[in-house]
Amino acid sequence: MKVTAIKTFCCRGEGRKYFIVKVETDAGIAGLGEAGIGHWGGAIDQAVRHLSEIVVGADPFATERLWQRMFRASFFPADKVYACAISAIDVALWDIKGKALKMPVYKLLGGPVRDKVVCYPHVQGRNLEELLANCEAAVAAGWKFLRWHLPTDEDDAGGLLDLGLACAGAVEHMAAVREAVGDRIGLCLDVHTRLDTPRAIELCTRLEPYRPFFIEDPLRSENPASYRTLARHVRLPIAAGEQWASKWAFREVIEEELVSYARIDLGIVGGLTEALKIAHWCETHYIDIVPHNPLGPVSAAAGVALCMATSNVGVQEMPRAPGTFATDLFPRQIDWRDGYAMCNEAPGLGVVFDEALAESRRAPLNGWPPQLHRPDGAFTNW
Repeated sequence: MKVTAIKTFCCRGEGRKYFIVKVETDAGIAGLGEAGIGHWGGAIDQAVRHLSEIVVGADPFATERLWQRMFRASFFPADKVYACAISAIDVALWDIKGKALKMPVYKLLGGPVRDKVVCYPHVQGRNLEELLANCEAAVAAGWKFLRWHLPTDEDDAGGLLDLGLACAGAVEHMAAVREAVGDRIGLCLDVHTRLDTPRAIELCTRLEPYRPFFIEDPLRSENPASYRTLARHVRLPIAAGEQWASKWAFREVIEEELVSYARIDLGIVGGLTEALKIAHWCETHYIDIVPHNPLGPVSAAAGVALCMATSNVGVQEMPRAPGTFATDLFPRQIDWRDGYAMCNEAPGLGVVFDEALAESRRAPLNGWPPQLHRPDGAFTNW
């Protein structure tokens, strides 16, 4: 069996964009992957086309060999754009392998170490009352974890981030949600790389009484060494890594045990081939993985497959319950019940993609997220 073509689909469904990569073979078996940075679609699309010169004609089972060639063949290591392209291609190759062997991907990754994967949804609110209502509704629906953002004054075009007000609001929100849902629900606060080190230390200290499951991405991601300073002063579990591409970016925080949870993004980090290495490396340092999954059903299926076959798992990000959104584009998805995701037993990832519908819903490849600024007009992370 040989790879014959690689196609890309940038399409819209239910208010968001999906960047899907389809790898085809001469055996009539095709696999799906999903790229991780939608706003960079034009560059990633071109990277996929470039990498297809390596992959087309190759054995799709040679995932390690192909990963190494895609990452290193240009002498310079792949950057984040190419890592996104590699990720999508690699996951699609694993999907092909599962389909060819008539086995779900998680069984190829080592087989199940659990029966199901606990997940957290995205809950948010424009104010405290709305946040509490959404949290209570999620718990009533069976979710065992809740996650929301650092509060900001924002809209679709951007907005204001006043660090003092945002941190005070985060403490107020965490206290209120903890009181509303009790002690058995895991609470996760996503700071979204918006704080500097002193503010992050202050916020974590003030949040200690409410026992959050983790604080996510309190610092910007460019310099992982900054987590040394944070780790010396903070006693709460820290989750980080969703913006890191490849195992090397994770090196310091794993080897020095600077985080409690590794936020591996299968659409950025290099796919399942690379994620497996990072997950097993984390195991030697008692760091659990919390796969980053803000995307669609293909990314969700890949993350749950990884968690099914990995012993050191904290929780899986799942913005909405599988099977409750984008069912026209993805008529078959993985299963969800009572706060847990389960891989279906279909060969491969178990996701079906409507290519014809995606073609009719083509979306612009490029874009920019809303922009946040501080009270003095300075730009800050979205």
